[in-house]
Amino acid sequence: MLQLQSISKSYPSGSTFRKVLDNLSLEVKKGETIAIVGPSGSGKTTLLNIIGTLDKASSGSALFEGTDLMKMDVNEFPAFRNRKIGMVFQLHHLLPQCTLWENILIPTLPLKSNGGEAAIRAEVLLKRTGIWEQRFQKPSELSGGECQRAAVVRALINQPSLILADEPTGALDHKNALMLTDLLLELNKEQGTALIVVTHSMEVANKMEKIYLLNDGKLLLNEKSVISH
Repeated sequence: MLQLQSISKSYPSGSTFRKVLDNLSLEVKKGETIAIVGPSGSGKTTLLNIIGTLDKASSGSALFEGTDLMKMDVNEFPAFRNRKIGMVFQLHHLLPQCTLWENILIPTLPLKSNGGEAAIRAEVLLKRTGIWEQRFQKPSELSGGECQRAAVVRALINQPSLILADEPTGALDHKNALMLTDLLLELNKEQGTALIVVTHSMEVANKMEKIYLLNDGKLLLNEKSVISH
């Protein structure tokens, strides 16, 4: 589904360039679950942004379901991302002036799809995640865990092939963090959507099928993942 080959990313730093990702490769299969761990500043978010078409690699090859992301114009990224990729961040990024229901349906608007079908999907997902009764409340009226569950529903509403989660449990207490992780995994199995989670929590990482360590711009498969899977 996703193939990254020899991906490098550098940013200007004074009169030189700072390399964040260095000749990195990764393959993700349909429905697979992957954790990416590593020290702060190692490039985990940069890698997620390249996969999620929020940024473009400096060099290398990036194929997503046969589409060469390196050959796409950046102006094509938003529409592609909205159709193919769901994103969940450490902070939920729900619009404060909108209800939970409105927030969830916002990604469906550019697609001009059948509003009835989108509403049915929203209802199913909201009931599945236990926040159906809160659908007309605004983010300020919800708990942190409820807002993150809403963010997961929003990420799934357009039936993407891939969910990218960047420290999705970082702002939650331990109990809610594990509940959200289990929810992502349950939805991954039910929806057949691949899942990549960037996390500092090894407890969260160990719930994924594979664990990769990103350090000094290099991505290495954790030996335990090789043994277990």
